[in-house]
Amino acid sequence: MTVTPTTYDKALELNLDPQVYGTFAEIGAGQETGNWFFRVSGAAGLVAKTISAYDMTMSDAIYGRAQRYVSAARLEAMLGHEYAILLERLGPKRGAETTFFSFCNTVRARGYQDNGECHGWLGIRFQKKPGDPPSDITLHVRLLDTRAIDQMEALGIIGVNLIHSAFRHRSHLREFVSALVENLAPGRVEVDLLKFSGHGYETFDNRLCALQLVENGLTDATMFLPTGEVVQPAEAIYRHPVLLLRGSFDPVMNLHLAMLEQAQAAFSGSLAESERAEAIELCEISMHNLLRGPGIDPVDFIDRADALQSLGKTVLVSRCAEFHRIAAFLNRCTTKPVGIVLSIGLLNELFKAKWSENLAGGLLESFGRLFKEGVTLYVFPWKNRKTGELVTADSFLAPENCRHLYQHFVESSRIRGIDCGGESLLAYTGRDVRRMILAGEQSWRDLVPEVAWAMAGRHARSRCG
Repeated sequence: MTVTPTTYDKALELNLDPQVYGTFAEIGAGQETGNWFFRVSGAAGLVAKTISAYDMTMSDAIYGRAQRYVSAARLEAMLGHEYAILLERLGPKRGAETTFFSFCNTVRARGYQDNGECHGWLGIRFQKKPGDPPSDITLHVRLLDTRAIDQMEALGIIGVNLIHSAFRHRSHLREFVSALVENLAPGRVEVDLLKFSGHGYETFDNRLCALQLVENGLTDATMFLPTGEVVQPAEAIYRHPVLLLRGSFDPVMNLHLAMLEQAQAAFSGSLAESERAEAIELCEISMHNLLRGPGIDPVDFIDRADALQSLGKTVLVSRCAEFHRIAAFLNRCTTKPVGIVLSIGLLNELFKAKWSENLAGGLLESFGRLFKEGVTLYVFPWKNRKTGELVTADSFLAPENCRHLYQHFVESSRIRGIDCGGESLLAYTGRDVRRMILAGEQSWRDLVPEVAWAMAGRHARSRCG
């Protein structure tokens, strides 16, 4: 049985490592990470300097002026400044035997009579071996404790974990992610961004970090842009209207693009003119849709992400199976309108008890949470293959005991139907496409965007194998 080392153990181990030496710069919640290394003794073996420039004028004088002090840009400025000084002053003396590092954070912790969002950016710039060019690891964390003293404690622990993992687990992503929250009880912190860059990580795919954070339960959702750049969700969609398409994208189909196009037209019509150009489309890949057998196939995940990004889509990876949870996540990230695009099949799922069995108020509470902040559902029609009937949001029959409730949502425009843009799109599903590929029927290419052909073919055959 493997015993998890305590924060004390990790700090002492690093203090006693003769090769590791560096500096600490911490702003916003005390010098909580550096304090651990002094607390366990032997700090002279690890710590070259600690600094905490709380005053904005002092901070600007050291790191340059900043528009936002708790931001990725500020963290980058801190890392660049501290690491450059470290190498300049100590490189000639001990650079041949020492792996240098600079650890920095900039944090907004709980203040006096303050109920705002508490979060921070943490990063380490380090050498893998003496004389190497620098590598970077960056985190964004949300501090979920309600008391400042508890947030400070959590920040110190995750800071030690980051430094220890950079030197002990950097080659094993799954171990690295698990180690980030060791010695922290669940619910104390959320890690919604993890990025590796610099020397040794030039070809590393940070989308796998996003997947690992969600899979390990460190965050409900994380996202990356069409370029593949992993971004912190609240920073990326803050004050932007958001239109989200939920789907398996297995494979990406022309149907998905039509759903977004039709929903975007309706969504834009509900926005103020000044908001329309600011709207962001998200394609959500849920963990539920990635699970195959005992675990998640990272190749499958990258294939789906590649196809969506090739179409210019921003991808959200989430573990929010319940609609009210994904709605709450989006409403936490933006104060602007949120629309969710779904099929008739998913609309029917909303009325099933399994999605509200953990809520005291059951189905009513589930819908109450979903529509609490003004979320709108945009429902794409479905065609019954047996009868040829076209089922729309208006003709959809909710379970008998929920029909008045459903009608209320339709009449209040919380649920809105959208056109299909051509009924031929409704004739086939992703399962049909996979079957057609395996049967050698070339007509499947008419149903899938060309950029997704390779992924669709590869995935269909892997499923069969």
